[in-house]
Amino acid sequence: MECRPLEVTVMSAKDLKDANMFGKMDPYVAVSLSGGEKRYKAKQRTPVHKDGGTSPRWGHPVAFTIDEAAARAGRLKLKFKIKAEKTLGGDKEVGRVEVPVKELLEHQDGGDGGKPKVTGYSLRLPSGKTRGVLEFSYKFGERFTAEAPPAAKKVDEPVMAYPPASGSSAGYPQYPPPAGYRYPPQGYGHPPQGYGHPPNAAPGYGYPPPPQGYGPPPPGYGYPPAGYGYPPAAAYQQKPPKKSGGAGLGLGLAGGLLGGLLIGDMMSDASEAAAYDAGFDDGFDM
Repeated sequence: MECRPLEVTVMSAKDLKDANMFGKMDPYVAVSLSGGEKRYKAKQRTPVHKDGGTSPRWGHPVAFTIDEAAARAGRLKLKFKIKAEKTLGGDKEVGRVEVPVKELLEHQDGGDGGKPKVTGYSLRLPSGKTRGVLEFSYKFGERFTAEAPPAAKKVDEPVMAYPPASGSSAGYPQYPPPAGYRYPPQGYGHPPQGYGHPPNAAPGYGYPPPPQGYGPPPPGYGYPPAGYGYPPAAAYQQKPPKKSGGAGLGLGLAGGLLGGLLIGDMMSDASEAAAYDAGFDDGFDM
């Protein structure tokens, strides 16, 4: 593959749209090559011209390697994009231009190929209007042969396998089976009886027998009786407050009075009996 180096010096711009409301803007230029191989598409940029305003100057060189056949076929373009650097927010574009490399080659072939050529192109705003001019110089170097990149390996497409529409597949019969098909004998595909167990195994070999009485739990097992853990409802019933009043006081006074009368009667009876006994004794002695 025949290649040539391309040296470009971004010189200056003039009559740019001002992206600042106050003060002078700080422009820079981003340069890239489109349409060629990825290894030759690296973006490059100039330094920022502080306070460059609408007529900045850079004088900054950038370099690319081009495929001459692709350039002469019109597939390569040199892209310039001028932006104003912003402190807050993203940088604002103030102009762009795309230059076909084919045009630069033709101009180079028609003149002195040893000296850089200076040219200028009009810029377009993002809105599509024309505003400003970009000036740059360029020079193509000597041809050299570069190794072509290896062709991409063709990846074999995956093969989809489907079972046949008729007959058997992987030992399974066709469904529905054809007429006259004989099914395998009963037990086909299963191990014989006793397979996997040691012969003449002693009784109880394997899992131990369940203990006596083992079985489902009796009814209600595992659940407390109704009301378990809670006092009866009657315990939550409040007792009626005791009544106090004149009736109770009257009953108490009446009971005390009655008791006093009874005691008085008993004492009176005892006194009379003693006096009677004393008089009886006196009369007997006489």
